Amino acid sequence: MRRRLSASGLVGVGIIATIALVALLAPWLSPARPGQLDLANAWRSASPGHPLGTGDNGVDLLTQLLYGARVSLFVGVSAVLISGTFGTLLGTTVGYAGGLADDLTMRVIDVLLAFPGLLLAIFITALLGPSLAGLVFALCATSWVSYARLARSQARVLRERDFVTAARALGASPPRILVRHLLPNLFAPILVQATFGLPGTILAEAALSFLGLGVPAGTASWGALVDQGTPRLLDAPHVALYPGVAIALTVLGFNLTAEALRDRLDPRGV
Repeated sequence: MRRRLSASGLVGVGIIATIALVALLAPWLSPARPGQLDLANAWRSASPGHPLGTGDNGVDLLTQLLYGARVSLFVGVSAVLISGTFGTLLGTTVGYAGGLADDLTMRVIDVLLAFPGLLLAIFITALLGPSLAGLVFALCATSWVSYARLARSQARVLRERDFVTAARALGASPPRILVRHLLPNLFAPILVQATFGLPGTILAEAALSFLGLGVPAGTASWGALVDQGTPRLLDAPHVALYPGVAIALTVLGFNLTAEALRDRLDPRGV
């Protein structure tokens, strides 16, 4: 019998659920409108009208954090879904087929792995300019390789299993074998890989936004808030502190959940 989700995993799920809930309810929880300015109260600490204080031009920090959660989760989930789907399908296909297609795909992956992922994302976003679509594309371009490598290695093992040999003997076509036999058996490791990949993607989005290459100017983003508050750490540390804590909690939640899922889905677990 497989293990139940561990206590740390439940903590991780709780953190993720809380962040997702506040992001969903941002329009109702926010004390101000996104981008609303209060010039007379710029860089102020907590007050009745601004529970977490204000930042540059008097923007409400709590509002920016809540809407920034939406951006981080949207970018992270979108990039993981797109890159995970593409990488899994490509890796499974070439891993099962083998031959020249497999060799060429692995050489492309080797070339991409030779470049640091964040530097490649910086190059792409610098070419495309700040935008949500460009940000997601840049993150997908650097993260699909991990899913492709995992799916390929698993497919090369699975194609030698008896149930795949039996399916071929019964006349099943390669697409049918991929859909009915290989992909279902890849679900667990790919799910764990995606859960581990999400915090990395969120960190990459924050880093790119910190550098001014992520979301467009004026869009709520945790990374942009950290960038905004860094020069004012001595007199307004809350502007960089709160989004930094939000990023850390989100990454912690996904890492705890990923570790628990890995243990829960381990076929050797008892």
